[in-house]
This record gives sequence, structure tokens and C-alpha cells, in this order.
Amino acid sequence: MTISTTTTLNDLLPSIVAEAMFVAQERSIMRNLVKTYNLGPQQGKTVTVPIYPVSTAYSLSEGGDITGNAISTSGATLTVAEVGLMATVTDLSRVSSASNVVADVGRLFGEAIATKMDKDLTALFASFTTNTIGDHTTALSAAQVFQAVSKLRALGVPGADLACVVHPSIAYDLKANLTNTFANPNAGIMQNEALATGYVGMLAGVPVFETANIDDTGTAGDYTGAVFHRDALGLAMMRDIQIETQRDASLRADEIVGSAMYGVGVIYEQYGCTLENDSSIV
Repeated sequence: MTISTTTTLNDLLPSIVAEAMFVAQERSIMRNLVKTYNLGPQQGKTVTVPIYPVSTAYSLSEGGDITGNAISTSGATLTVAEVGLMATVTDLSRVSSASNVVADVGRLFGEAIATKMDKDLTALFASFTTNTIGDHTTALSAAQVFQAVSKLRALGVPGADLACVVHPSIAYDLKANLTNTFANPNAGIMQNEALATGYVGMLAGVPVFETANIDDTGTAGDYTGAVFHRDALGLAMMRDIQIETQRDASLRADEIVGSAMYGVGVIYEQYGCTLENDSSIV
């Protein structure tokens, strides 16, 4: 009589995929802050987003004809590529810890994909060259965030769907600036919120997010954050996380391969403002 003591790995695949996608969506900050374009099968691996120039309306005289204005569009192209990783799960580890293998592998793959996607998008912050604040020599202040929002609004960027994303080491200085180095002499709502929860929340009408998925410039403590509109950056999704397995009998293990297909790019460069700051604690 054959006795099975554990669930086969293929039976666990739907749960692993579900866990990986949940973790990826929860851990990825940038994915929810940019414009997403979904590509279906046989639609190619690029998507071109048309960019229309700003048009101007003129005063008219009664009985006068309207002179036509030529409208020429440019385009931003997002090219899809693959990202992935592989983990090897031995029979011994699977049998001895069957109750955790789903969560462990799913979390591993979800975090890896989310980190890669976020870093691909935050690396584009340096592309916001029209609007730039700082030169990696000063700490981030509330005044700089207000200045960034002011620059964008002066260019006609909509006030809705703006976001500020910075590295935690940079956010520390922003919180110190808001709370007078955590002394909180004014006991305002925002200061109390920053001290109690560790989060800035809203500043200048813009939600402030922290993510470690921003690489430094090559100099310790120097990070490039940004205040940007959702339409500034684009994410082309062709296929979300997919997981496959391959049996390695001689190793007594299963190879688990996770991959995703997506592309990122700048859509409206003027819709973002870089924040180039130096952390005081790094």
C-alpha cells in the first residue's frame, strides 16, 4: 500500500502564485502610483503612449474665421522584458516543513519581483530634468516638498494623483524638520502624527511614501526621490507573476521558477520633480 505524507508541489502551485502576487502587490509602492498599461497576447512587446502638446485658445471676433492650429504628437515607448528568479526546494525540506513551503516560496518570489519592479521605476526619478530641487548636499525639508509641488502646479500639472516618494533615510530628515528634531514644540496635528506613527502622511496635499527600493547615487547617503503625477511614469504589464516547476530527480528536489513580463518608462517628464538630497544619518 502506498501512503502519501505530503502534498505534491504541483498541487501547491496555485497557492504559491496567489501568495507571491499578494506579497508583490502589497510590497510594491510604485506600482500603484504610476500609469499602468496592460498588454494582451499577440499585441507585441512595446506600447507607444501618444503625448499631445498643450493647445492655446484665442479670443475671436464676430464673423471672423478661426485659424487652424496644427497638432503634432510625440510618443513614449515602453518595452516589455522578462524578470525572474529560481529557487530549489529539496524533498527533505518540503516534507519536513510542508505547512510553510507555500508561504515561504510565495513570499520570496513576491518580494523579489516587487523589489525589482520598484527599483526599475524609482531609477527613473533622475529623468525628471525639467524640475529639480537640491544637489545631494542638503537634507530634505518640508519647504522643499512644497517647492516641488509649486513647480509642478505652475506647469499646469493636476493637483490630484500627485505623490512624493523618498528613501527612509531621507524621510528621517523630513520628519526631523517637521518636528524640530523630534521636540515637537508646536504640538500640531502633523507633528503629532509623525511622532506617534513614524509616518508623515500628507504634506502640501500630497501623500508621502517611504521605500528602501531607491538605490543611492553611488555616494552613501545620497538618494534621488521625487514628487510626481501618476501620468509621469508608465508601467506596461504583459504578464504578472508566473511560476513553473521542474523535477530534478538526481538532486531529489524541485526547481521553482518565477517570472514576470513588464516594462517601465517616462511618459511626461515635466510631470515630475526630482528631490536630490543627502541623508544626515548615513
